[in-house]
Amino acid sequence: MNTPISWIKAYVPDLECSIQEYVDKMTLSGSNVENYVELDENLEKIVVGKILKIEKHPDADKLIICQVDVGSETIQIVTGASNVSEGDLVPGVLVGGKVAGGHDGSPNPEKGIKIKKGKLRGVESLGMMCSIEELGSTKDMYPEAPEDGIYIFNQDVKPGDDAVEVLGLHNQVVEFEITSNRVDCFSMIGMAREVAATFQKEFQPPVVTATGNNEDVNDYIKVTVQDKDLCPRYTARVVKNIKLAPSPEWMQRRLAAMGIRPINNLVDITNYVMEEFGQPMHAYDLDTIKGNEIIVRRAKSGDKFTTLDGEERILDDSVLMICDGEKEVGIAGIMGGENSMVTDNIQNLLFEAACFDGTNIRLSSKKVGLRTDASGKFEKGLDPENAMAAMDRACQLIEEFGAGEVVGGAVDVYDEKKEQVRLPLEVDKMNALLGTNVSKEEILEYFQRLELVYDEADNQVIIPSFRQDLLCMADLAEEVARFYGYDNIPVTLPKGEATAGKKPFKMRVQDICRSVAEQNGFSEGMTYSFESPKVFDKLLLPEDAKERNAIEISNPLGEDFSVMRTLSLNGMMNSLANNMAHRNENVRLYEMGNIYLPKALPLTELPDERMQFTLGMYGDCDFFTLKGVMEDLFDVLGLSGKSEYHPTTEHPFLHPGRQANVMLGEDKVAYIGQIHPETVDNYGMKGEVYVAVIDMPVLLPKATFDRKHVGVPKFPAMKRDLSMVMKKSIFVGQVEKIFKDKGGKLLESYELFDIYEGNQVARGCKSVAYSLTFRAQDRTLEEAEVNKIIDKILEELKKLGIELRG
Repeated sequence: MNTPISWIKAYVPDLECSIQEYVDKMTLSGSNVENYVELDENLEKIVVGKILKIEKHPDADKLIICQVDVGSETIQIVTGASNVSEGDLVPGVLVGGKVAGGHDGSPNPEKGIKIKKGKLRGVESLGMMCSIEELGSTKDMYPEAPEDGIYIFNQDVKPGDDAVEVLGLHNQVVEFEITSNRVDCFSMIGMAREVAATFQKEFQPPVVTATGNNEDVNDYIKVTVQDKDLCPRYTARVVKNIKLAPSPEWMQRRLAAMGIRPINNLVDITNYVMEEFGQPMHAYDLDTIKGNEIIVRRAKSGDKFTTLDGEERILDDSVLMICDGEKEVGIAGIMGGENSMVTDNIQNLLFEAACFDGTNIRLSSKKVGLRTDASGKFEKGLDPENAMAAMDRACQLIEEFGAGEVVGGAVDVYDEKKEQVRLPLEVDKMNALLGTNVSKEEILEYFQRLELVYDEADNQVIIPSFRQDLLCMADLAEEVARFYGYDNIPVTLPKGEATAGKKPFKMRVQDICRSVAEQNGFSEGMTYSFESPKVFDKLLLPEDAKERNAIEISNPLGEDFSVMRTLSLNGMMNSLANNMAHRNENVRLYEMGNIYLPKALPLTELPDERMQFTLGMYGDCDFFTLKGVMEDLFDVLGLSGKSEYHPTTEHPFLHPGRQANVMLGEDKVAYIGQIHPETVDNYGMKGEVYVAVIDMPVLLPKATFDRKHVGVPKFPAMKRDLSMVMKKSIFVGQVEKIFKDKGGKLLESYELFDIYEGNQVARGCKSVAYSLTFRAQDRTLEEAEVNKIIDKILEELKKLGIELRG
């Protein structure tokens, strides 16, 4: 929100402070200042000059010599401007003064341009006449300025007057960041109210006088609001005998300071009232309104409507429209229609000031692809009590400017008047919340500044309608805090139960996963959750694979980002392929990211977002290298010895003979394997690539950080070595499961120390040797105890066809 200080002073006339003091105090009272600009920066010693005499330069066809009366003296200025004449009043900068820039419109904001005494083709020049660009502005903001040449005053000024003051450039414009809950501050009156409260000055809003002739507006227009949930209030007035002309210079200067280009009196009045009251208005050519009737209703799905900018918009039944007796004439709160636009030939005008549902305006603006200054204000939820005040102000300005004849009366459709909010005054609770000791009298003084009325009989604070953000005790406490002064609030200790600061269990497990991966040489990667449907073909997924049931994005950046991923492998494979393309020989990457599994398509509820911990590697590694990383992770998470690896062929993107599901009890927690050679080729890679994917929602309930301390053993261990012959199809995991099941509490550990295949064993078999360690914590083991356990193990091994090697 840009707020010119000169406009603020129109409502707070006693405001006297430097721009820095203004900015600091407003910031401390809760109005966040983004930036401020001094419009007269680098403008020095610039006065009004009257050209008394013009002569041609003796040595230059395009230069003229001007004798200029600057009030205190007459000086000679040589210029190349072709638009000046004798008697013209122009801005002139004296020797030693500064201007903002040159005729090319290129200002030097840091230093400006200093004017020195000099000669042009041998003729002395003691100053310079200025264009509007040299004064740091543009023709857009000063429409009366020539396209190319010296600015010429067309008002009652005299030589020696401060030209910068005459042009309204002794001004500062402060940019505030206004939060959406403070809709009242999206207006000059609202900001002036804040300034008056902050500086403890009198707030003087504009005095709006009654307008209108003896006619009745109801004879000119009828208004029907069909969808009152989207339009709680609609006001309208009629102005006839319109006379278009430039608006007064004071209004043009105020609009220009806010960056709004002056157009004519009608357009400028609507823009001015929108900025002054924060209430957008719209003007229709009454002669285009068929049946002299306005109907506010929803559009019909599929309707097409051409707005003022000439664009055709497609509507649906959620968009609120302004219609006449035959057709739609405007999109409510956004933009009027081309069929009712105000032209230079307008005779009779219909003014509209309404209050529309903010949420609907925001959604409608997105649907039709059009956002305007008006919709930007409406979507924040305006105060319905403000609509008629803004309407009366606009009509007052119409009469003051002689822009037309205002018809008496007003149409005001306002069936459900907004009730005032009343909040109990709870001084003790406010002080307890803020940690202050502010008296009731001080609090009521702050509230009085803010126009909050205190009802002593009920001990309640009556909230004015424009403060829609005050809804509870905490909101009132905030008002106390910002005017008491945040810097004055003492430091107090927080109250409440002490809590131990630590991360949630889920995040701690994720941190452990990252840490273990990085200790094993992996680097973290991050990839997109948006993918292309072509990914499924690259990963060799069959047509009926459940992973192909992906959520489509309604507004994708392109086909390559059109679905939410159901597998985490594509991002990992792309990252590995990119590293291989850059000739990185040994690469290990991991990613902690979500996949998105729809519960039904089309979506009826939010999808299942499952965190996946993905490991990928190539180079100096193999299947067992990656398996070791997994075992390391399970050990740190308290799952040592609990995981089992079950060979499978269910993952088409993995090598059919080199993949396994990782089980924790009955639950599949992960899968691991070598990427299928065809998949490797699809990603432009060569060689062997290995991946493992852990499903974190399954892992989390099984992980634990509980650890039980076991003392140093006091009794000796007893070892047994078993050398066994078994078929190659039997996995050592099956053997180790038997060790764990039959070894009981006395089995301390086991270790595989030899695998042999060759002439010494039968064809199709292998020799596997383990070392088993037994120990009791309370005694020395006897031979018979260990032998009994070994017998149980051997008996179970025989069921798998495993025999001791002779």
